[in-house]
Order: sequence, then C-alpha cells, then structure tokens
Amino acid sequence: MDQELLSPTSSAAPPAAEAVAGAAGTPPLPPAGLTLLQRLFSAYPGSMGLRLGHWTTRLGRQAQQAPSFTLVLNDPAALRRLLLGRDPLRFAEAYFTQQIDVEGDFFAALQLKDHLPELTLSWSDRLRLAVRLLAPPPGAADGELRSSQVRRHTRAENKAAIAFHYDLSNDFYALWLDPAMVYSCAYYETDDTPLAQAQWSKLDHICRKLRLQPGEELLDIGCGWGALVMHAARHYGVKAVGITLSRRQLALGQERIAAAGLQGQVEVRICDYRDMTGQFDKVSSVGMFEHVGLKNLPTYFESVHRLLKPGGLFLNHGITHEEDGWGQALSSKFINRYVFPDGELDRASNVMRVMEQRKFELHDVEGLRMHYARTLRAWVARLEENHEQALQYVDEAHYRIWRLYMAASALEFETGELGLYQILASKRDGGPAPVPLTRRYMYDPR
Repeated sequence: MDQELLSPTSSAAPPAAEAVAGAAGTPPLPPAGLTLLQRLFSAYPGSMGLRLGHWTTRLGRQAQQAPSFTLVLNDPAALRRLLLGRDPLRFAEAYFTQQIDVEGDFFAALQLKDHLPELTLSWSDRLRLAVRLLAPPPGAADGELRSSQVRRHTRAENKAAIAFHYDLSNDFYALWLDPAMVYSCAYYETDDTPLAQAQWSKLDHICRKLRLQPGEELLDIGCGWGALVMHAARHYGVKAVGITLSRRQLALGQERIAAAGLQGQVEVRICDYRDMTGQFDKVSSVGMFEHVGLKNLPTYFESVHRLLKPGGLFLNHGITHEEDGWGQALSSKFINRYVFPDGELDRASNVMRVMEQRKFELHDVEGLRMHYARTLRAWVARLEENHEQALQYVDEAHYRIWRLYMAASALEFETGELGLYQILASKRDGGPAPVPLTRRYMYDPR
C-alpha cells in the first residue's frame, strides 16, 4: 500500500469517497492517498475542490461548504509533483501547460501559493511520493515560454527583454487594455469609474502634476503606444517626444499619431534612455524604470537629470517592492522567468534616496497601489471575456501566463507586497521650487 500512495487505484480497491467531504464518483486514489490529501490541506482556510475525471472532492477547513474554486487535474501525475515539490512555480507551470485547470474564483486559487510551501510532508511520505513520481513531460513552460536571463541590463539585454514582453502582439494587448492602450496603473476617482475613464484620468493627473503649458517640450521615457504624449499634446498644447525599445509599439504609435493629426506635434522613436539627447521642460516616465535594473538606477536618474531643463519637472510613476533589493522570492522568479526578464523592484524609500543622491528635489509622493489592484482586476476580466479571440494572436500558454501574472499581481498590490508611487521632482538648484505651495492645482477644474 505504501508504494501506491497517490497512485490510481485498481478496480479492486475499496471505495473511499465517503472519507472525504463532498466526494463524488469513483475515487482514483487509495484510502491512504485520500487521507494524506485531507491531512495536507486541513490547514487551508477555505474550501477548495479537486477533480480528476468524474471524481470530485472538497478539501480545507471549510470543506463542508461549496468550494470557491476547483482544481481540475488533466494529468494525474500533476498532483504528486505539486505535493512533492511544494513549489508554487510548479503550480504555475502546470497551469501554463494545461496539466491543471482552474474553475471558479481564479484569484482564490492563486492564494494557494501561500499554502503550498507550508505543507508538511514526513520523510516517509516524501519517499512514498518519490517512488511513484513520474518525471514531468517536456512542455512549453520548460523551454520557449521562458525568457533569456538578463544579467547586466546592457542596451542589448534591455532591448531583447522589452521585445519578449511588449512585442508579443499589439492586437492581443488591444483586447483587454482601454481604447487608448494605456498599459499602466489607472486612476479611479470613484468606485464605479470605468477603465477607459480611469485611464484618461491618470493621463490627465500626470499632466496636471507636471504643470504642462502650451508650447513646452515633454519627453516621455518608455512611451508605450503613445497615449500620454498624445493626451498631453491634444489637451495641453505641448510638443511631445516619446521613446520606446519596442518595434511593435513604435509602429502602432506612429499610426495612431497620424490618425489623430498630431504628426507635427508628437513624435515617437526607438531610443534607449541612456542615448537620448537634448533638454526638455518636463520629463515623464510611467511604468518604465522597473526595467532598468537596480544597479542602473543611478545612471537612469542621472540621464533624466541631464535631459531636464533647469526649473523643469520630472514625474516618475513606478512599481515598488516591500523588501530591500530584488532577491529570489517567488514573485521575483516568476516575473523574471515568464513575464519581465529585466524587471527589478526596490523599496520606495531606496528609490527616493537614489533620486536625491542624483541631485533631485522631491516635491510630491503619491501612493496608488489600490488603483493598480483595481486596474489589474479590470484587465483580467477583459482578458477572460476575450479568451477565444485572444487565441487568434497568442497560444493558450501565453494567454494563461498573462492571466496568472496579472491576477497574482492584483493580489500582491492588495496585500501591500507591491506598491505604486508617483514621485514628482525637479533639479536641486537652490532656487524657488517650481510648484505651488499646495497640491490644489492638481485637482482644481481647468
């Protein structure tokens, strides 16, 4: 019996469905396997379902209640691998490669990442599992889905990393972003604000903070598909330049600028921030500095300082982390392996310290993490609604990666593991600050 733990039962095995709350169908596990499942998930705070073929059961402290989600095991060996490794990345990879599916509350299922590492397996349990463990089949998640590792954040590495993420498909992103294609945290002024309005408000909030005036020159570092530079030109009369490393973003951005009749006022180009020349009245960077690498933060802020005119304003809008530096936490490994090869985050206080060391004076800091949580949940909902259409542009594995990464990120913003800050600064030159005495100017009607 020991060697058959968590192996499919033979036809002669006695029924054990009654041993587990909510079980139905012929159990595919021997009684010892069902008992082990109950014990391992007894500390899970809610009720979760488990299904293999026509057999279903419920696990957790509240197993007598309806499950908030059900894990569907398409590969019987997936459960043994997950339990033996107790690594949430195995759970993610099993989902990407369709060894498991999730029915019900996807966000609740992702909270298993906090439970899997806490599973306690005795050495005898681990040995019995290992005896029956089947080697995982080679799958997409083991090869082409993973990014190349970024080590030094050179120009070539950063360009390749941006292409890995942002050059996936413009049509894919258009399915779940707002019509302006703003791929960063929205700004929700009310609980029922639609995504498109919240993104418009975010663009306008940035323009107000920068105190944009007609005729000024604005540089947007990491301009995406050009939403901010177009908004600033159309509503504030500035001349705007946006830079990106994504060829696909550049092509669509240029199309959108031409369609809006802004060719003489707005320009987007391929350029690394380190190679940009000239000086600008205002500089913005929205969702970009996360890609530069922590070792390059001094170079990044030195470059912005060089590009900003005296008396000008710089707004840095970016994600931060609750811990110092970028270590080997679960979220770090997942993000770098499957989503942002060059992504590195730090505490907001460390980011601001580097800014001050590079001779910036900080005028305003605003935390927007709950806005990003709401934005991500809106993106996930739109992506799920357009699942079938999304498969015209990406494969199922990439759809699942984006769905999981955005849902998991929403949870991390909600718990405070991730933060989002807008930092408004200017060159420290000993003169008067280039902002009013109060923040009222950011909200007064124009």
